[in-house]
Amino acid sequence: MIRVLLADDQRLVRSGFRMILRADPELEVVGEAGDGVEAVSLARELRPDVVLMDVRMPRVDGIEATRQITVMPDPPRVLVLTTFDLDEYVYAALRAGASGFLLKDAPEEQLAAAIRIAADGGALFSPSVTRRLIERFASLEPGGAAPPQLDELTTREVEVLRLIARGLSNADIASELVVSDHTVKTHVSRILSKLDLRDRTQAVIAAYESGLVRAGAS
Repeated sequence: MIRVLLADDQRLVRSGFRMILRADPELEVVGEAGDGVEAVSLARELRPDVVLMDVRMPRVDGIEATRQITVMPDPPRVLVLTTFDLDEYVYAALRAGASGFLLKDAPEEQLAAAIRIAADGGALFSPSVTRRLIERFASLEPGGAAPPQLDELTTREVEVLRLIARGLSNADIASELVVSDHTVKTHVSRILSKLDLRDRTQAVIAAYESGLVRAGAS
């Protein structure tokens, strides 16, 4: 059973998500929050596996609530909910530690699948969406110095990281480098470990912010 906390200031939106999730025997809604302060409090109290987090909420917005939740011991995964496909707030939420984002009008099966993927520690959205999102907003953020751990990556691992940031899936990377899927998974796992990153989304952000990959570059 995957325990889910809903955080949205609109009661009808929460009700809709609750009805959808109740239809899935593997998902359980353990609580609902109407603002960011309540979301943080309930996340600490209820220890859900996944938090569905709206961005624009009173008192504390979803970005700051995400930041506070993801620094908790053994934190839940946070999926940001947004009305718009390319919401500028989503990028900030990813930097705050969110695992990814969902559109509020996403199909029911996509919502359930995304929650399962997040609970399992996987990436939330497809590589193509990752690339589109990061490329759109990377140019709005000041470039930072490359993290010192980047020097610990092998030449092949740097190559794989660049391909991840370009939006390629593991299968695409395997085809590009003429290696097995298992080899790619091993490289990805080592990259995340060496850079102390949680998932592919953070890897994409790190690649752009360090200047290893630039928006619009092939």
